[in-house]
This record gives sequence, C-alpha cells and structure tokens, in this order.
Amino acid sequence: MTLAELVERMAGRLAAAGVVFGHGTDNAYDEAAWLVQWRLGMPLDALDSLGAREIAAAEEDAVRALVAQRIATRRPAAYLTGEAWLQGVPFFVDERVIVPRSLVAEPLVDGTLDAWLPGAPARVLDLCTGGASLAVLAALHWPGARLVATDLSADALAVAARNVARHALGGRIVLLQGDGLAALTGDGLAALTGDGLAALTGEGLAALTGDGGAFDVVLCNPPYVNTASMAALPPEYRAEPALALAGGPDGMDFIRRLLLDVAAHLTPQGVLVLEIGHERAHFEAAFPALEPVWLPTSAGDDQVLLLARAALGDAPSGRSGRTCVETCVETCVATSVGTSIGTSIGTSSGPSSGGPGAAPLGAAAGTRGGA
Repeated sequence: MTLAELVERMAGRLAAAGVVFGHGTDNAYDEAAWLVQWRLGMPLDALDSLGAREIAAAEEDAVRALVAQRIATRRPAAYLTGEAWLQGVPFFVDERVIVPRSLVAEPLVDGTLDAWLPGAPARVLDLCTGGASLAVLAALHWPGARLVATDLSADALAVAARNVARHALGGRIVLLQGDGLAALTGDGLAALTGDGLAALTGEGLAALTGDGGAFDVVLCNPPYVNTASMAALPPEYRAEPALALAGGPDGMDFIRRLLLDVAAHLTPQGVLVLEIGHERAHFEAAFPALEPVWLPTSAGDDQVLLLARAALGDAPSGRSGRTCVETCVETCVATSVGTSIGTSIGTSSGPSSGGPGAAPLGAAAGTRGGA
C-alpha cells in the first residue's frame, strides 16, 4: 500500500465514523493526511512528493491505531498530535486550551487591521489568550510591539508560556493571570515570565506598556458560545475547556463586562478587535447603540468586529458621565429582568422555552479560539 492509498483509506474510516472536524481541518481527507503524515514522522506536505512511497506493515499498523484512537475518543486531532497551526505558524496544544482557530488571526496577519491604525502599534493586549496564538502572531506581525496576554486559567497560561518560548518572544510578551481586564489591576496581579510566577505591581505593568498601561490594540477571542449551542456541541468540542467557550444564555456574558471597561485601557486612537462568531444577532440585541466595523474573514463578514475607542464613549466605567455601552447594558439587563419576572408570574409550568435562538452549531463551535 502506498502513502496516498493509506491516506484515502483512513479518510474513508473517519468519514464512515461520523467524526466532527473544525480543529485545523474541515474534511476527512485533510484530517487523514495530517494524522498519517504525523504518525509516520513526515512533513505535513510530504504527500505531494511521497504519495507513491510504499508503507511498511508496522507503519500501517501505527497509523491505523492512531485513527482508531481519534474515532474512539472523539478528541480533536490536535490533542492527539500535540500541535496545531494558525496562519501557518505552529503551536503546542493540549486539553488545557482550545485548539487555535481564531478568525481574528486573518485580518491581523493579512494586514486588514493595519488600515484602521494610525501606525504600527507599540502596545498590544490579547485577552483570553489561551495558548497565546494571537499574541504570538501579533508579535510576529508587529515586530516593534510589546504585548501583554491574559487568561483566567493558570493551566492555559502554562501552555501559552511554552508557545511564547517556542517562538523566542519571552522578551516581548508578558503573560498575566486574571479575569479579563481585571488581570491588569495592580491588586494581586501576577505575571508569568521565564522565571516563573512573580508579583507585578500596577507600576510595573505601566513600565512594561507605557502610557499608564494603555494599549493601541486590544485583541479578544472570548467565550461567546451561547447556552443552547453549548448543549448541542459534539464530543470534539466538549473535549475543549468549557471555560474558554461558554458565553452564557446569549453568548454575551464576558463581552458585556469587557465593553464596560475596555475604553479605559485604550489609547485615544486605540481599537478593540473582537471575535463573536455567529452571535451577531445577540451582539446587536445587547448593544443596539454601537456601530462596529465588521472585518471580512473566510467565515463571513459578521464574525469579527472592530470598535475604536471613540465608538465606546469618552467616559469609561468608574468616571463621571455615561458611555453608550453602559446605557446599552443597563437597558438590556432591565429588559431581560422584566421579561423574566413577567414570564415567571404568567406561567406555573416552569421556565420559558423562548430564549435566544442557538447559533448554527458548526459555526459557533468552529470559530471560537483560542487564541
């Protein structure tokens, strides 16, 4: 049996088993080619030149065992191989992080985002960094930038640290543990550096980023999968950390908190780049006064948005005045509470089933990334 024939047979097995793709591949053939070549220790483009190579019996057995594991466990192939690629850049990955696939990477790497900036950014923040794929891509794309990447999960930051070291970016990327923007506060701030976990004061962060800690670009691929979609996820997606996926009833839980406070962390001409997957309807319902710029991606033109600081208002949370985001959040929360109370009073048969519609399953699961 040749290499090409083995790939074809393994693709047939994956297709017949009904496994779900979306973690680096979107079809059985590409996933089979990945698993076969990785198991045989070949470059992932070996099929082009070595397709006619005869496969030894022991090699075939090893490949069949790996494909059988993929089918039996329904774990993403990236977890079996320990590696994934985003925009052609390799990253270490395991079950502590979601598999890198963020659509934010596309306008970042292809230069679309640059058109919305006054110049190359000096300071970049990557929220919900996961394995640090977006932080690494940003550092490679903007070689003069310094970056801060945050995540609530210490396990995820351990993976991030490995990827930062892999790409020799330890001198430019600081990893912080905390819940969203709260990771940037001086109270209890911790930084994961090459020397391990160390305390970092607010003054220390300002020294790292300049301008009192403000950023020219904030990248964020948050947990945004709504509750209905989470309940319907196939096993491959349930193998990933739910903390990095689940966004609450409408997918907007994290995003509501982010938009209340992010303006305070942006320079005057700074921008927020936010992935929301197939949750545009929920986003617009939650923030009807906002007018984001929708950035084109391979998955469509309504999956990744950009908000300039000016669009978020001049009065960040905690200062005098009110932002349009604060007004949106309070209005929508009040409406939600009133609706909930009315429903509870009006029926005795239990919670209303008329909640927000679930986003298409493949899109909701396939576009969230970690980053």
